Order: sequence, then C-alpha cells, then structure tokens
Amino acid sequence: MVTESGEFTGLIYEKKEHVAWITLNRPESKNAQGPFERQELVRALEQGRDDDDVYVMVITGAGKAFSAGGDIANFPRNPVEFMEKIGMQVKGKRRPIEMTREIPKPIIAMVNGPALGGGCELAMACDIIIASENARFGQPEILLSLIPGGGGTQMLPRLVGEKKAKELVFTGETINAEEALRIGLVNKVVPKETLREAVGEFAANLCRRSPIILKLAKLAVNKALETPLSVGLAYEVDLCALCFGTEDLYEGAKAFKEKRTPNYKGK
Repeated sequence: MVTESGEFTGLIYEKKEHVAWITLNRPESKNAQGPFERQELVRALEQGRDDDDVYVMVITGAGKAFSAGGDIANFPRNPVEFMEKIGMQVKGKRRPIEMTREIPKPIIAMVNGPALGGGCELAMACDIIIASENARFGQPEILLSLIPGGGGTQMLPRLVGEKKAKELVFTGETINAEEALRIGLVNKVVPKETLREAVGEFAANLCRRSPIILKLAKLAVNKALETPLSVGLAYEVDLCALCFGTEDLYEGAKAFKEKRTPNYKGK
C-alpha cells in the first residue's frame, strides 16, 4: 500500500492495487465540509485523475459518518462569499462534485453512515454508491432556510424522479439505506461489517476491465444525462469508434476467444 496522506490534513489518500482510497478525515465533525476541505478533496481527486496507475477511486468518511454536509461554523455571510467559498465558479475553481462527475475514471462512494446535504450531493456525484445498512441520506438544507447548493436539486431528480426528489428537498427528511436502495439512489446495501470488503471487491472487479474503455463508457453514460437522445446517440457512436483504435479491444477479443484473462495496458 502506498500512503500519501502526508500531503493532506483533512483527508487521507491511499493507493492500493490500482485503487485510490480517499477518506474524509474529520470524524469529530462527522466529516463536515468547509472551503478548505473541499479544496483538499479537489486536490485528491486531481491526484487520482492524473495517476495512470489509478484505475478506480473510492470516496468514504472516517468514523461513523460519510459526511454531514457543509460546515455550519464556516457558512458564508453573503451571496458573494458563497460563490467564492462554496459555489467556486469564480477564478476557474472546480467543485468536488464537478470533478467527480468529470473525471473519466469510475468513482465509488462508500457510504458508512449519514450522508447529508453536501455529503449526499458528493455521494450522488459518484458513479456508484455502495452503502452500509446504517447509512442515511437526505438534503436537510430546507431546515436551515436553504436550498441544496452542491447539485442536490439537479442530481436527485435524475436519480429518483421529480416527485420523490421534491419530497426530500421540500421536507428535509432523511431516508435509510433500504429506502435509498428502493428508490434507486444507491446501488447496493451491505452489512456495515463487510462494507469495505464489498467495495474492495467491486473496485477490483472494475480494475479487471480496460481502464481506457471504462473512461469512454463513463463519458458516454454522462452524456445521456446532459443532451437530447439524438445527440447522445451520435456521441456514443463516436466513442464506440474510438474503441477500435485501442490495443485493449483486440486484446479483450483475443482473450475471449482463448478463454483466458485479458492483459490490458490501457492503450
């Protein structure tokens, strides 16, 4: 295991067998996110993105929570400060949710407890959510006279539908892991004792796929949520054509015929 947590103070970055494990590390505050923590998360995501030896990333939280959301102690005092510290659309900065969506590598949210507000938004931005039985999800911003500002109003209806999304946003209620699974918010729910094992197995399975083809697959599926069907279909054809310019496609086909495990190179 290569541990690189010395570069960060609010999170732990570890790499093992092509998987980057990013752990939000403020358990005393249930991994609440302030401007500093978001900036560190962006740097960790960039590190995983730029490392060709990383095929898959996992985001989780230390202690008993994934993330309780925004740090109330560091709430902005006015709209301008919000845009500078949380919105981050100024000065070319990127938010963690945007980075998570845009990085062309699979990113798994390992939700080990409450994922609320910004924590729920971070989990939703990931490609896969695997939750423990004691996980909880919600957008409780309305209870503080806020609306979600980290993508909640945009991602939630895409995942669970308009009506359920409005119910959760309007009421601020939280739901348990089984309900999140039922409405399509999460992919899997497992016992908390086996959560890391389950996530590790899922990530290892993805690592057996071609990393370059996984990148194209993520880009293609993301496009489906952003464009009309006709545009998405044309984009898919373009990306599929790119597959035929890779060594991995022909290695995969050859390995399938020879009934052996493919040796992908990510090229």
